[in-house]
Order: sequence, then C-alpha cells, then structure tokens
Amino acid sequence: MINKIIPAVRTENITYAVRDIVVLANQVAKTGKEMLYLNIGDPNLYDFVPPKHLVDATYQAMLKNLNGYAPSSGIGEAVKAIEAEAERKGITNVHDIFVTTGASEAIDICLTALVNDGENVLTPTPGYPLYTAIASKLQMMENPYYLDESNGWLPDIEDIKSKINDKTKAIVLINPNNPTGSLYTKENLQQIVDLALEHNLVIFADEIYDKLLFDGKKHISIASLNKDVSCITFGGLSKNYMVPGFRIGWGIVSGRKEVLSDFIEAVNKILRARLSANHPEQYGIKPSLEGNHDHLTEAMKKLTCRRDLTVEMLNAIPGISCVKPEGAFYAFPKLEMKQPDAHFVGELIRETGVVIVPGSGFGQVPGTHHFRVVFLPNEQILEKAYKAIGEFFVKYQEKYPDLVEV
Repeated sequence: MINKIIPAVRTENITYAVRDIVVLANQVAKTGKEMLYLNIGDPNLYDFVPPKHLVDATYQAMLKNLNGYAPSSGIGEAVKAIEAEAERKGITNVHDIFVTTGASEAIDICLTALVNDGENVLTPTPGYPLYTAIASKLQMMENPYYLDESNGWLPDIEDIKSKINDKTKAIVLINPNNPTGSLYTKENLQQIVDLALEHNLVIFADEIYDKLLFDGKKHISIASLNKDVSCITFGGLSKNYMVPGFRIGWGIVSGRKEVLSDFIEAVNKILRARLSANHPEQYGIKPSLEGNHDHLTEAMKKLTCRRDLTVEMLNAIPGISCVKPEGAFYAFPKLEMKQPDAHFVGELIRETGVVIVPGSGFGQVPGTHHFRVVFLPNEQILEKAYKAIGEFFVKYQEKYPDLVEV
C-alpha cells in the first residue's frame, strides 16, 4: 500500500488561469501547429525594451558587488525615490514604504498581515487572479464585487455596498484594471474612499499600470483623494519600465498613523522574516522614476495602434463585443454564449493555435462569458489571431449551436 503525501487543504482552490492555460497550449504546440500567444502580459516577449539607464544602473550595482542582502524594507535611495513619486502622485500622510519581490509579494505580505481565517477582502470581478490565489492560501472567505461592463468596467458602487459585512477588512482596486483595461474616474474613486472611511477598511490600490494610459488620459491615485483613508498603494518596475523579470515592486502606506501603526508593524515583521527583495535591481528604481521616460512615448504609440486594431477587429465579429481599454495592454471581450467560456477557449486553441485566457479565470458576472487578450504582439500577429478567432467562431456556432446565444 502506498501512503501518499497529502498536500495542505489551503492549496486546493489555488488557480492561475493565465499560466494554467499554457498546459493545453503546450500540448497543442507539440503537434506542430503554429501558435499565436495572446495570454501573457510580458512586454519583453515582444518588441518592448526597458530604458537603458535602468539596465545600466542595475549592471553597475552588480559590478560594485552590491549582490548581498539588502535592508528588509529596501535600500535608502530607492525608498526616497518612491517617496518622491508618491508626492508627485499627490499621496500625503505616508508612514511606510517597502520594496518587495514584485508588487505581488507586497500584496501577499499585506494581505497576510491583515486578514484572519474567516475574514474577507472585497476583490474586483473581473480582476487579477493573484488575489483569489492568495485568498485561497490564507483561507479567506471569498467576497467578490463586480465591475460594470455597461459603464466602462468601473466598480459597481452599489454592489460594493451590499458586500461589506462585519468580517470585511479591505477593498482591492486594480487601476488601470487587469483584465479589462479600464481606468477609474475621480467620482468613482471618491465613492470608494467614502465607503472605506465609513467602514474602517484598508484600500489595496494596485496601480502597477499607472503610466500605461491611452488617449491622453490621466491617472488618479485613490490615496491622493483623502489623507486620512487607510491605503496601501502598490507599484513596481515590471510593467511601466518593461522589466517584469526583475521582480521589483513596492508598497506605500498612507493614512492616519494612529489607525495603521499596528498593521504597519505586522507588515514589517514579515518583511524582516523574509530578509529582502533582489538587491542590485533596487538600484534601478531611482533612475527609472526620476529619469527619462521616452520609452513610454514609444511604447504607448505602439500600444495605441494595437489597442485600436483589437477593438475594431473583435467588435466586427458577430457574437463578440469589446469595451475599449483606457490603460494597460489588455482587453476583455464578451462572448454571447450559453456555456462556460473555457469550452470556447479550449476549442479555439486546439483548432487555431490562438492562445487566449477564459474570462472565468478572472471572475465575471454570473451568466456572462468573456476572454482576455493581451495586445502586446505586433499588428501582423494580432490581425492574424483576430481573423482566426472570427473564422473559428463561425464554425463554433455551426458545430455547437446549443452553446451560442440566439
């Protein structure tokens, strides 16, 4: 008899749709089919590169043998540069700043320091699956709130109000949003601030895409709207500066110190216990935040063309509709279908080699079906992929008429 090692129960519901779909894609790729990957938000896989001064600063730090442990909260020059960035964003009443192994680690640490078993955090739906994965690990109760597709994917304030209970500790905002590309308005953000103050909630403001904005749009940091609201603003080098593999992110804690002091100490206990984030890469933070941003001008020029192509071609497919993204490099098109979107996505990958991610992996309003595309690839790849999706959807309707809305 074999006595299997039993894994922890907390891992049972951990999923990550963006990479889980790669398992199927790899199986299809082995058959020799040409693959078109629209699933991973990694700009370095395409024609995007980081600013040279960021790379040079990191390289020089390595040559100086700054390769040992860093201070737990980050090197001094990086923390000061992030503080100056917070000031530029209008964030005041800052009490702590810490550098982490990507914004993901900052989020994980802060949720771990805040939420007990049986408590909950309001998470956006659709939203980045990291949050639900951490929630499963921490055995938090699920408490999703919905974004309103008919209102440009803005948070549904009335839905948020209805979800707050005596076990709710925080509310997560992803702005610009992954997977929808939506950018939140000042009015919408102010309503969330008011709710957070009323119910003594911590706001987790994920602003990792705050410089990737279309059409001259301006980003508003929610922490800038009220100096008293308890807020952790998450940022990093990954997306804005095109170095996701550096794994450098940070958190900025702002609000009333008398309210936050115990929580801040809990965060720092975890920071000290895990030693430090990558050391030499931290020397890229100051030149990135304070240096030349020409790479963003070039990046947004490319992304605007690809965003426009994405919206135009997907909206031209009968049975598919797509809200125009205002930030980041994602779109979240809607499928007029009766059955789960995972069925459509799986069949699409097998038939065409076009790799997208089912909307169910990000959460969605019950009864609706979507998929996420990453429009980082060049126009030739995107056009080929969207054409394949359109042609496949016609065949799909013929093959599975009972799965498609009439």
